[in-house]
Amino acid sequence: MALEATFRSMLVRLQRLNDDLLVLRLTLGDKPPGSESALVDQLENTVLDMTGLLQEALDSSREALSATGRPVDLDRAWRALTACQDCFQRIAHQFSADLISYEKLKDLATLGSQRGGEWFPWANSTKAGIEQCRHPLEEVSNALVGCWQELAERPGMMSVSVQATNIGQQIAGTPERNEFDIEGVP
Repeated sequence: MALEATFRSMLVRLQRLNDDLLVLRLTLGDKPPGSESALVDQLENTVLDMTGLLQEALDSSREALSATGRPVDLDRAWRALTACQDCFQRIAHQFSADLISYEKLKDLATLGSQRGGEWFPWANSTKAGIEQCRHPLEEVSNALVGCWQELAERPGMMSVSVQATNIGQQIAGTPERNEFDIEGVP
């Protein structure tokens, strides 16, 4: 696949993830009125953090895509892709640790069943929204790999040339004389 098309594909996948996070954020914000929950606050904060990181990743992705246009600036593309990858890694970590972990999903199910009423369908919708983000995350991960592969295939991008030369130093010292040495006497 062409370099620019690969980077464009990554941007599209990041935008899809952004859309799914937005839907999850709306679902979380649509919690039943009347009572608060520390779990809901934690989930909302996590999604908000992920959304902020995703905006950084989108900006970096746009920068990388721009660098693949004419004229191609591989160094700029590499730097922007690195920034995008860093943000994505943090998003993926937050997702696995703070959203889709067994403990969080169990706590969410418990919250829905204990509070009953409107909380039960809300908890199920929230769980579905969290699970819906899994596939776009995998797609972004695969798109990033594709971008790195495209960059690696570009000649001169990451080449390092090492030349060994056989230049040595010759160090010659003068013998030290001690105070008892007499000139001409060995």
